[in-house]
Order: sequence, then C-alpha cells, then structure tokens
Amino acid sequence: MFSRYSVLFTISLVAALAVFGGCDRGPDLKPVAAAVKTIDERFAVSVGDRTVQMQVAVTPEEMERGLMFRKTMGPDEGMLFIYATPTQMNFWMRNCDIPLDIGFFDGAAELKEIYPMYPHDEKTVSSHSHNLRFALEMNQGWYERSGVRAGAKLDLKAVAEAVRARGIKPDTLGLAP
Repeated sequence: MFSRYSVLFTISLVAALAVFGGCDRGPDLKPVAAAVKTIDERFAVSVGDRTVQMQVAVTPEEMERGLMFRKTMGPDEGMLFIYATPTQMNFWMRNCDIPLDIGFFDGAAELKEIYPMYPHDEKTVSSHSHNLRFALEMNQGWYERSGVRAGAKLDLKAVAEAVRARGIKPDTLGLAP
C-alpha cells in the first residue's frame, strides 16, 4: 500500500517532469569561463627577433619564488617578471640551481641592461636604472647566443595576452589592453 505522502510525492514529480522536462529552453547562453592559466604555463613572446616560451610571474609569491628549485630549463625558455610601476630591479639566486642571465626592460619594453647570475649566489644583482618594468631570466649566455642586445623590444601585445590568460586584467599591471 502506498501512503498518502508517497502518492502526493509521485504526482508532484510527474507534474514537474511534464512541465520542465519537455521544455526546450534553447541553448545555454551563459559564457563558459576558460580555464585560467598558471605560473607553470608557457607563453610564446618575442624578444627582438627571437621567440621565447615564457612563464609569466605576476603575483608577489610567484615573483619571490621565481626559478628556485628548478634543475633545468629549455634552451628558449625563460621567466618574465612584470612590475606594475617603474622601479629599480633587485634579484638574487637563493635556491636557484641554474646559471642565468637577467635582462631588464623599461616601460616601453626596450631591453636596457643584461647581467649574469650564478647558482646559489645570494648577492643582489641590481639594475642601474630605476625606471624598469620587466625582467626576463634566461639560461646563462642566451642573450649573447641569440643576438638579443640592448635596444631589443619585448612584444607587449603578447605579454598582455599572457597576463589575460593568467586571469589578470592587463591594465592592472600597466599594460594597454
């Protein structure tokens, strides 16, 4: 035997299915959010006439960690650090096992300075300029081998797209949309 509540539940369920189940509501027009990329993703960004697969460090935590604890990096891979306002750049190699070169770029994305950095060296490598916005760490010798010299330009449009893919509005980092 069915209880009165079982019968009422069954009738309510059948009525709900009849009303809502057969309705064609059309396509779901809500946008599907693309998965936000992480610091581990690499983005193709040109430096001069060379294309680099760059990791993009934007949060304070990502910038502090940098390439620490990495054992290797591909020949045309690097990490780009983006600063929202012009500053003097200061980097060190704590817990970093890879010999690197660091290139410092101004707000117009022009390469201004390049310095070598050595594994586990905790002496600060500081830029001369106080008007820099980007730092690109590459394997040591990359800039020279690649012919990338002072005056080379970083592709800001590609940098802005990488930042957007990371889920950050480019203008919050001073990058034009």
